[in-house]
Amino acid sequence: MGFSLIEGFFKSIAMIVVSEIGDKTFFVAALLAMRHSRVTVFSGALGALAVMTVFSAFFGWAAPNLISRTWTHNGATVLFFLFGLKSLWDGITHEGGESAELAEVEAQLKAEGKRDDDATSRSQKSQKRGGKQQQSFLSKVLSPVFLEAFTLTFLGEWGDRSQIATIGLAAQENVTGVTLGGILGHTLCTGAAVVGGKHLASRISERTVAFCGGILFLIFGVHSLLSGAE
Repeated sequence: MGFSLIEGFFKSIAMIVVSEIGDKTFFVAALLAMRHSRVTVFSGALGALAVMTVFSAFFGWAAPNLISRTWTHNGATVLFFLFGLKSLWDGITHEGGESAELAEVEAQLKAEGKRDDDATSRSQKSQKRGGKQQQSFLSKVLSPVFLEAFTLTFLGEWGDRSQIATIGLAAQENVTGVTLGGILGHTLCTGAAVVGGKHLASRISERTVAFCGGILFLIFGVHSLLSGAE
């Protein structure tokens, strides 16, 4: 039990770090932290990633109880190999220049900012006419910046490679170790994004990250193949 927990813990940390560095959620935290409170952005982004990690790990833990353990093991093994080969291919074909993920997040945040400005303008006009706009309960309790960081991160992580890989890892390893390692891995990546900001994000070598991620996923695949379904 103890070794299984430790193995799942460290595998999960390594997987999250190589998957999330330079990913969409990494850029969301980096860019939002340039405009808003770092603590608020960090809390919102990490909260979303922690919820997603718990959900993914639970799904991976439950899968062998709903489907044959052999099938879930083989499926996770295939996923590790596919992710590894895909990451290596991305590293080989990467041509440099600005990250497509970074450009996409910048465009998304710009659109979000424009909508927020329009909403603020309408609210101010309504108040001038004597109207009073009623805020939602969450907006009163939680900061709008927290909600923005949480929502954008949660949506960006849904269906992402790291989420699917977490499900596959939890189906094979100790679910508690995978959950704790995943949350710690997300904490490290999100903290680096918030502290480093866009400068750090723009200087990350996507090719190096892709190669490291590809090699790690292939190692997981080989280990899974050799160990067999337990």
